[in-house]
Amino acid sequence: MTVDHHPSDPDPDNQVTGSDAPHGHASKRWLREVHAPAVARYPERLEAFETSSGIPLEPLYTDDDAEPGPGEFPYLRGLHPSMYRSRTWTMRQYAGYSSPAETNERFRFLLEKGQTGLSVAFDLPTQIGYDSDSPEAIGEVGRVGVPISTLDDLDTLLDQIPLDRVSISMTINSTAPILLAFLIALAKRRGLDPAVLRGTVQNDILKEFIARGTQRFPVAPSVRLAVDVIEYAAEKLPSFYPISISGYHIREAGSTAVEEVAFTLADGIAYLEACRARGLDLVQVGRRLSFFFNAHNHFFEEVAKFRAARRMWANICRTRFGIMDDTACQCRFHTQTGGSTLTAQEPDNNVVRVTVQALAAIMGGTQSLHTNSADEALSLPSQSAAQVALRTQQILSRESGVTEVADPLGGSPYIEALTDEVESRATALIAEIDERGGTVAAIASGFIRRRIEASSYKAQVAIDSGEAKPVGVSESTEIPEAPFSVDPAGEGLRRKKLEKFRAARDIGKVTHARAEIARVAASGENVLPALIAAVEQNVTLGEIAETFAAEFGEYRDDA
Repeated sequence: MTVDHHPSDPDPDNQVTGSDAPHGHASKRWLREVHAPAVARYPERLEAFETSSGIPLEPLYTDDDAEPGPGEFPYLRGLHPSMYRSRTWTMRQYAGYSSPAETNERFRFLLEKGQTGLSVAFDLPTQIGYDSDSPEAIGEVGRVGVPISTLDDLDTLLDQIPLDRVSISMTINSTAPILLAFLIALAKRRGLDPAVLRGTVQNDILKEFIARGTQRFPVAPSVRLAVDVIEYAAEKLPSFYPISISGYHIREAGSTAVEEVAFTLADGIAYLEACRARGLDLVQVGRRLSFFFNAHNHFFEEVAKFRAARRMWANICRTRFGIMDDTACQCRFHTQTGGSTLTAQEPDNNVVRVTVQALAAIMGGTQSLHTNSADEALSLPSQSAAQVALRTQQILSRESGVTEVADPLGGSPYIEALTDEVESRATALIAEIDERGGTVAAIASGFIRRRIEASSYKAQVAIDSGEAKPVGVSESTEIPEAPFSVDPAGEGLRRKKLEKFRAARDIGKVTHARAEIARVAASGENVLPALIAAVEQNVTLGEIAETFAAEFGEYRDDA
C-alpha cells in the first residue's frame, strides 16, 4: 500500500503566543514561526480543544524552545504543524474480492460508512502479470484479491466511484506500470484529465525480492520500470504518489522493528539513486515519495519506530543526496496493523490487538491507516468485521482525544530514549548494507533475506516455547468456520468473459500496440505512454507482461 499527504496543518489563533506561555507548553518560537502561518492557511476542526473536564489543550507540549517541532525538519515530531487537529489521517481500508463487481460493492459500502480513501487488493495472477484465463492462474483467481485483466475490469471495479474526488491506492508491484496505465485510461474514458487523479501505486519491487515474492522480471529491468512510473507521475500526475516504499511486508516476513526501518529506508535510498542516475530532479521526486509501515504489538517500540523513521529519512535526504528542500525530505507514510499478529483462535481478541496497533500508528504520526478485520486470520474479511475495523479508527479519531495534541508522547524520557536507540541500530544496519555494496547487492547476496529469516525463526521459537504465545491460543481452542469463501465457478466465468472480450477486439491494433511496447522496452524509453495507448486498444494485463518478459526475461531464484 497507500498514502494521502495532507497540507501543512493549521492551528487556532487563540493559543498562548506571548511570554506568558507556561513551561512545558508550546514554544513561543514554534507558535510564531510554524504554527501561526499554518493557521493563516487552513482552519482547524474546532476553535479550541479541551479535555472532558474543560482543561484547555495546547497544540504541542515541549520543554525546549529551540527543539524542532511538528512541521519542521527533521520531522521527528510529525510532518505537519498540528497534525490531526485540522485533519485526521486518511482511513483507507484494504479490500479485494473474487470479482470486480463484488469488490465494488465492498468499496461503496466502506465509503458509505465513512472511509476516506480506497485501497485495492489484487489477486496473485494480477500481481505477477497473468490474465485470469492463463494456465498459470488456475486455482488462484480471486483468492486473495480482485482479478483485473482489462480496462473494462477496472471500470467495473471503480463503478460509481468519482476518480476526481476519491483517492485510489493500489497494492501492486511487478505490474504497477500496467495498473497505472489502466487507471489513467479509465480517467480519460470518463472524460477526466488524469492530472486530477489522487492516490498511489505501491510500485516497490525491491521488497518483493526481499520478503514477498511476486516479482516477475529480473532486478535491473524491474527497478527500471519502477523509475518509469516515478518519472511519468512526476511529469503528468501532480497529486499522485508513484511509489509506496514498503516495510509492511518485511515485518510480516518476520523482521524486527529495527530491521523494518533499516531495510525500508535502504530500499528508499536505492530508488533515489536510480532516479538520480536517470537524471530526475530529486526535489520533485522526493515530494512524491511515500512509505508504508507495519504497526505491531509493542506499543512504545512502534511509536518510537515511526518517529525514528521520519528523522532518519530526512537526514538521509539531506546528507546523502543533498536535497535542501524540506518537504522533499519528508517521510510520509501509510500504516497497516499487523496481519501476522492475528489469531484464528478466539478471533474477537484481534479487535483489541488491532486497536493497540492502530493507536501506536496514530501516536507515531501516520498520514494514513488500515485496520485489519478480526476474522482475517480465517479468510477475506466479512462485511461486519470490516465495519468494526473501520469503526475502530473512527472511535480513536473522534472519542479518544488522541488527535488534539501533536506528538503527545514526545518528550517522554522513555519514548525519546527508545526513538534514539531504534535510530542508532537501524542506522548501523544501513551502514552494513552500504559496506556490502548497497541494497541491490545485499538482496542478490541473500544478506537481507537471511537477517529476516533469522529474526523470524527467533520469534517463532518464542511462540512455540510458550514464552510469547498469543493470548487465547491453545491446542484445545477451536478455530471458527471461515466467514468467506471464493466460489470456484468464478474462474470459469472470468475465462468466458475474457474469451468474449478478446473476440471483440481489433487484433491488428492489439498486435501493433504490443509491438510498440516491445520497442520502447528495448529502447529504454519510458514505457507509460505506450502502455496507456495499448490498454486503450484493449491489450490485456497478461499480454503486456508477456511482452515485457520476452524483452527482459523472467526472474529465477536459484538460491
